Amino acid sequence: MARATSRSAFAQPAGGGSKPGYFAIGSANALHGLDVAIGNMRDGMRPVEAAVAGVQLTEDNPDDHSVGLGGLPNEDGIVELDASVMDGPSHKCGAVGALRDICHASAVALRVMDLTDHVLLVGEGARRFAVEQGFPVENLLTDAARNEWQKWKAELSPNDNRLAPPTEPRGGGAPPEFTWGTITLMAMNEAGDLGGTTSTSGRSYKIPGRVGDSPVIGAGLYLDNEVGGCGSTGRGEANLINCSCFAVVELMRQGRTPEEAAREVLARIAKKCEPRLRNARGEPDYQLKLYAMRKDGLVGGAIMRDKGDVAVHDGTHSRLIPLPAIYT
Repeated sequence: MARATSRSAFAQPAGGGSKPGYFAIGSANALHGLDVAIGNMRDGMRPVEAAVAGVQLTEDNPDDHSVGLGGLPNEDGIVELDASVMDGPSHKCGAVGALRDICHASAVALRVMDLTDHVLLVGEGARRFAVEQGFPVENLLTDAARNEWQKWKAELSPNDNRLAPPTEPRGGGAPPEFTWGTITLMAMNEAGDLGGTTSTSGRSYKIPGRVGDSPVIGAGLYLDNEVGGCGSTGRGEANLINCSCFAVVELMRQGRTPEEAAREVLARIAKKCEPRLRNARGEPDYQLKLYAMRKDGLVGGAIMRDKGDVAVHDGTHSRLIPLPAIYT
């Protein structure tokens, strides 16, 4: 697998929108998983299963503190995972939220899709279902993640997840270092069928029971086998209140390119951003990334601010490509 050694200009890989073939895209931390997804699809695996197999590399990686094992915990020091999957041909999906003690949240979401008449299981119900399905129970809080949590506890300030009543002034102090990292991966086979997954440990130090956008179909993930798909990482609350991934796919249905659709949705989100989340220039002061692929093989996306990449596999090799930013 080739890792990008330099930042190239944003391009349209996978044939530039010519015809369907094996390809996959995802967040930058999905780069290594793209080879897995492509290889499994070549062996006959459904795209949705191949996507799940790809993200499990990151779910198993204790050094990635935003997904699976080693994910940063909630404010009580407990790791809670969210994930969703969606299958293009059947238009079925499955998801889990606030899942504890089970590393492969994306695989549990796949079982929800395949083996139940439900879409979303949460909390203790999701955990019991996973155990019934044979998933091992394990402690997901690594020493490194625990140290980060303990540091956060020692530096608590009024700028945490709990908002003061509007009539009460908020105190000063530097805000804690939150993470919103996630992994998303979408894949398409030679038949043009799509599948995807988004998996996360959610916003670090969140209020216990908080569920983000990753397990909510249309917010952190959405596919339409006739059009394409979109996945997202970053501030989940922004996706939840804007149905971001669904909106991107609908704009692609109307003829927008993946980049055009992602830019338009991010502009909508920025316009509606509440004042407390804006910086001194009036811009949203958080990161949000949208990764999109169209049925004809055109891929792209956009990010809210600064720098970020989309991981792309065009059927030959994987690489990172810079995404255009709304704000820099």
